Amino acid sequence: MTTYLLALDQGTSSSRSIVFDTQGRIVASAQQELPQIYPRPGWVEHDPLEIWRTQLSTAKEALTKAGLKASEIRSVGITNQRETTIVWNRKTGTPIHHGIVWQDRRAEPTCQQLREAGHSDSILQKTGLRIDAYFSGTKLKWLLDNVAGARTAAQRGELAFGTVDCWLIWQLTGGQRHVTDVSNASRTMLFNVHTNQWDADLLALLDIPRSLMPEVLPSAADFGKTDDSVLGGAIAIGGVAGDQQSALFGQACFKAGMAKNTYGTGCFMLMHTGGSFQTSANGLLTTSAAQPSATPQFALEGSVFVGGAVVQWLRDGLQAIEHSGQVQQLAESVPDSGGVMLVPAFTGLGAPYWEPDARGSITGLTRGSTIAHIARAALESIAYQSAALLLAMSRDAVANGGAAVSELRVDGGACVNNLLMQFQADLLGIPVVRPACVETTALGAAYLAGLSCGVYQSTDELSALWKAERRFVPTLDKSRADELMLRWERAVRQTTAQ
Repeated sequence: MTTYLLALDQGTSSSRSIVFDTQGRIVASAQQELPQIYPRPGWVEHDPLEIWRTQLSTAKEALTKAGLKASEIRSVGITNQRETTIVWNRKTGTPIHHGIVWQDRRAEPTCQQLREAGHSDSILQKTGLRIDAYFSGTKLKWLLDNVAGARTAAQRGELAFGTVDCWLIWQLTGGQRHVTDVSNASRTMLFNVHTNQWDADLLALLDIPRSLMPEVLPSAADFGKTDDSVLGGAIAIGGVAGDQQSALFGQACFKAGMAKNTYGTGCFMLMHTGGSFQTSANGLLTTSAAQPSATPQFALEGSVFVGGAVVQWLRDGLQAIEHSGQVQQLAESVPDSGGVMLVPAFTGLGAPYWEPDARGSITGLTRGSTIAHIARAALESIAYQSAALLLAMSRDAVANGGAAVSELRVDGGACVNNLLMQFQADLLGIPVVRPACVETTALGAAYLAGLSCGVYQSTDELSALWKAERRFVPTLDKSRADELMLRWERAVRQTTAQ
């Protein structure tokens, strides 16, 4: 009998469910949008009950489309938007507040206090993270300090904290399991990635009771079984990973030096560093990779805040195109950007620059510049930002005795743009490889679930399943690529000097 795996992919803007066969092929999928809540500028929230409702609805729909019953699903894998923070009552299962989304900045004052008190180095060494409101720990502190009665209830052991994966497992198991995995735990700023334990000193620093925290397991493990009433039968939950680590796993990047870039609203690049914990000298974060076993695995990570979102800006802001799919045709109507450089620092610049106050700029305009040149510069900006990340990663790798990245595996919505992928390969001087299945985030969760229940025996087996759809080989002379990167860095300096 054919075995199937169900991946639940709970993202920032939507909840999706995908049924895979054991060859990693999509059998059926379903998706629903998730409403965004903006209580005030800089604040972003999600309704945890809506997260659960949309995720459950898509899971049922995907099973129906596939014509499968719960008994035909061998295991469930979960991947999720990371850092988003949910607290609920252990007895009633009711959230005490909306979830605070990873993009939310309300905890910045607490972060500033931690920096001023001199905690940056110790937090970096224990967690691999910079002190930032991005991560869950300071969001959790905000909830305990600002929701009436929350701190008292937490001290009595009545509340549970979790990232989105943890919340979904609680719901799927009917409140029987309060667990997360190492990759999600590593994004809280409360987790010691060397010991794979919640750090008592960090919990004390943020005044967070230990009783709130979930049990932490490897990414392929026994996370419990779905309650019979949820999907019509008990199914093992065998795999959990934060979305970017799950994509790294789905891309079969299991060895040190292998890297992937996800081209979404932003871009997220991760390079596996094996069992070696490396702090970056080039503005990157260190994070726990998805771990099939109890052995710690690490990755360097860099984030580009505005990737595909620059195409949405062309569409909605400049109204240069009607549909996002038209950008390639418009950009290809000119042979190059005509010297135009667009730095899309709409919300500051992420790694490796870390310039939160930077704002977008267009430079190099002449009388001959057209909207097509600006569109091409916008598209190229995604590749320039990603190239800056990969070059930073390669510098870190070499400094730590490793080798520079030799190829970049790509996924996410914008990776279907051939012009962008070719330009990316040209800038980097290494092949850019697009896989046959670009749904690598969901696939990673399915693979982890399959490993835990014995569908797959090893990561070597998963490596053999990975297939390339297209390889983009560099065609640009290295000296020309270096010259273009120097022009990009000059445009960035002009942007950050404003």
